[in-house]
Amino acid sequence: MNKSAVSIGGKKVKSDQNLVEYKGERKFVLFSLIPILLLFGVFAFIPIGWSLGLSVFKYNPLSASALFVGADNYIRMLGDAVFLKSLWVTFKFVTIAVLANILITLLIAMAIQRVRVRWLKDLFRTVFFLPTIAPLAGTAIVWSTMFNYHNGLFNMLLSKLHMAPIQWLSDPHYALFSVIMMTLWADIGYNVVLFMAGLDSIPDLYYEAAILDGANRWHLFRHVTVPLLRRTTLFVSVTTVVSYFQAFPQFQIMTKGEPFNETRVLALHIYEQAFSNSNMGYASAMATVFLIIILLVTLLQLKWGRTQWEY
Repeated sequence: MNKSAVSIGGKKVKSDQNLVEYKGERKFVLFSLIPILLLFGVFAFIPIGWSLGLSVFKYNPLSASALFVGADNYIRMLGDAVFLKSLWVTFKFVTIAVLANILITLLIAMAIQRVRVRWLKDLFRTVFFLPTIAPLAGTAIVWSTMFNYHNGLFNMLLSKLHMAPIQWLSDPHYALFSVIMMTLWADIGYNVVLFMAGLDSIPDLYYEAAILDGANRWHLFRHVTVPLLRRTTLFVSVTTVVSYFQAFPQFQIMTKGEPFNETRVLALHIYEQAFSNSNMGYASAMATVFLIIILLVTLLQLKWGRTQWEY
């Protein structure tokens, strides 16, 4: 009986200790999350709520009052040709740039992965990551100089090849693709590193088993690399899409939305409506629609990605 009582008492003491430890962990987690939640609240949630409120007003920051207009700002967008054009340009830019980014970075990561010398592999990884360190605004200025019609680097190369110079940033046929070239150069370093990490996580035994079954390089890529890299690809695609939807500095510096609004992305149009035209209410309505579009696209990507994880 005594041993039983001691045993029960021992279990009770142990249970009490676990309860104290559990409460301590909860307090630690709570106090750790409070600063992060405060930062999100101040710099994310409150501005979003403020923008939602402004979207139903006709508001000019230079005016002392704001006129409530309800859904008029949202209805106005349906007849705004510039808004519809900027929406189309945004989707065009995101589609081309994201697909090109994923394809190029995956090929580069696979090429670097085949390098067996450790220091040489680290060197290649560093070289491709270096452009991401530079401020995007500074990179855009440098590339604007390279795209200059009269003495830019690209037209100098064309002249050496006895080809006519191109209005890279003034021709509607080349302007958007010129900005895409600059964006890819400045941004591919992130995804190269992510894809290399994903490739490192694939065990070699899968490749060895496939080779024993007679698989060639294409079969290895299609039936081993691609399926086992799907989660990394999903993460890369989601973050890249969100980032490119919000692309702004390169368009503001390199083209300012010209020529003929062929490079006017939605982020640039919202900025000009808000700060150049002082039409904060209409800009807030467009920003709200923009937020919903990015959210829906992200949710669709995540839903598609989950269905692709079954392999």
